[in-house]
Amino acid sequence: MSAATDRKWWAFAGVGLISFLGCIDLTIVNTAAPQIQADLGASVTDLQLVVNIFVVALSMFMVTMGRLADRHGRRRVLYIGTVVFGLASLGAGLAPGTGWLIAFRFLQGAAGAVLYTSTGAIVQNAFPASQRGRAIGALYAVNGVGLAIGPLLGGVIVSALGWHWVFWINVPLVVVALALCSFSVQESRDEQAGPGVDRAGLVLISLGIPAVVLAFTLGGSWGWTSGRTLGLLGGALVVLVVFHAVERRAADPIISFRLFRRRAFLTAIVSDFALACFYTTVLFLMPLYLHEVHGFGGYATGALLLPCTAVMAALSPFVGRLTDRFGPRRLLVVGFTAFTVSALLLTRLSSGSSLGSVAVALVAMGIGWACVLGPATVSALSSVPERQAGLAMGSSWTFHNLGGAIGLAAGIVLYRARAEGSLTAALAEHRAPAGDWVRDVVADPERAAELIQRHTSLNGDAVTEVFDTMFTQGTQAAMWMVAGTSLTALVVVGLLGLAGRRAASNVAAGAAGVAGRDTVADKQAV
Repeated sequence: MSAATDRKWWAFAGVGLISFLGCIDLTIVNTAAPQIQADLGASVTDLQLVVNIFVVALSMFMVTMGRLADRHGRRRVLYIGTVVFGLASLGAGLAPGTGWLIAFRFLQGAAGAVLYTSTGAIVQNAFPASQRGRAIGALYAVNGVGLAIGPLLGGVIVSALGWHWVFWINVPLVVVALALCSFSVQESRDEQAGPGVDRAGLVLISLGIPAVVLAFTLGGSWGWTSGRTLGLLGGALVVLVVFHAVERRAADPIISFRLFRRRAFLTAIVSDFALACFYTTVLFLMPLYLHEVHGFGGYATGALLLPCTAVMAALSPFVGRLTDRFGPRRLLVVGFTAFTVSALLLTRLSSGSSLGSVAVALVAMGIGWACVLGPATVSALSSVPERQAGLAMGSSWTFHNLGGAIGLAAGIVLYRARAEGSLTAALAEHRAPAGDWVRDVVADPERAAELIQRHTSLNGDAVTEVFDTMFTQGTQAAMWMVAGTSLTALVVVGLLGLAGRRAASNVAAGAAGVAGRDTVADKQAV
C-alpha cells in the first residue's frame, strides 16, 4: 500500500472519529434524559431544550462554518471546532443546573457545525471521484457505529457513573482524533473564493434560522399565539426575506439560491429535512417510553435501541457501494419506504406492546436511516463543483437541522395535545377531577405518578393504567406525524426523479432530432 493510500485512510480514521463525536453525543444525551430529569429537576420542555439547543446552534453556524472552511482551509477550521467541542463537552458534564447544561450544549452545537461540514468535505477531497460514494458511505457507517454505541454506552455510563460522563467521554476522543489528523489530513479550500466575506449574509442567516428553531421549540410552552412566539416567527420571516434579497446581490453569497434549481440539491435537502424530523422525534420519545412505560433502566434502554442504530451502521458501507453504482435516488426511495413502515408500526405502541414488535419497527428505522443519510449527502455534493463542497454540505445540513428542530417541536406539540386529552378522558372514566395540574403531568413524566396521586384518589394499578394510556397515546400521535413526513418525502423524491428522467428524455429526443435533420440535409447536399 502506497504512502498516499496510507495517508488517505489515516485521514479517514481521524475525521471519521471527529464526525463520530457528534453522533455519539446525540444518542447518549437522549438515553441520559431520564436521569438528567431526575437529577436536575428538568421538565419535558427542559429536556427538549437540552436536545434542541444543540440543533439551534448547528442551524446558526452550519452554513457559516462550511463557507469559512471553504475559504480559510477545512483542516484549520476543523481543528478549531474540534477543540471547542471538547471544551464544551467538559463544561456540560460539570453543569450544576439545566441553565448551564443548555448553555454548554449550545456551545457544543456551534462547534459541532464544523464537525458535520468539514469532515464530509475532507473525505470527499481525500478520495477519487470513483470512490466517493463508498467513502461517504463508510463515513456514515462510522457515524452509525457512534449512534449504535451511543444508546448502549449511554445506558452503561448513566447506570455506572452518572449522566455527567456522557459528555466527558468526548474529551479523550477529541485528543485521539486530533492526533490522527495531525499527520494525515491535507489542507483544502475553495481556491476560487473571493477575498471578501459576505458579513451581512452571515449575520442575517445566523439570526433568522435560529429564531425559527426556537419558536418551534418553545412555542408549545409559551403558547402558539403568544407575543413571544409570534414575535420570533415574525422577526425570522423579516430577517430571512432580507437575507434572500441580500444574497441575490452578493458577489460571493453564503447560500447560492441557484442551487435550488438543481434537482439533485432539492432531493438532498428534502431528504435531509425528513430524515432529521424522523430520528429526532423517535429518539427523543422512545427512551422515555421504554423507561416510563416499561420500566427499563439505563442498560436495558440502551440495548433496546440498538436494533435501529446497529442496522444503520452495518448497512451504510453496502449502501455506499450501491450509491456509486446506481446513484442516490433509488436508495432514497427505499429509505423513505422503510421509514414509513417503521413509523406506521410505531403508531401501534401501547403499554402491552411486545419488545419484538418494537425491535421490528426500530430495524425498519435503521434500514431507512442507512438508505437516506449517505445518499442524501452524495446528492448534495454532486450538485456543486468539488471546490464548493463546504457550501453544499453547510446548506444541506442547515435543512437537516431545521427538520430536526421543527420535527421534534411538532412531535412534542402533538404528544402533549393528545396526552392531555387522553389523561382528561381517563380521569373522567375513573370519576377523578381534572384541572390545570394535568398539564404538569404531561410535561413531567418522571413525577406523573406522584402528581396523579396528589390530585386524585387513584393509586396503584389505576395510576399506572392512566399514565400508560396517556403516554402511549401521546407518543402515537407523534409517530403519525413522522409517518406523514416520510411518506411526503417519498412522493417528492419520486416526483423529482420522474422530472429528471423526462428532462433527460427530452434532451435525448432533441439531440436525435437535430441529428436526423443533419442527415437529411447531408443527403440533399449529395
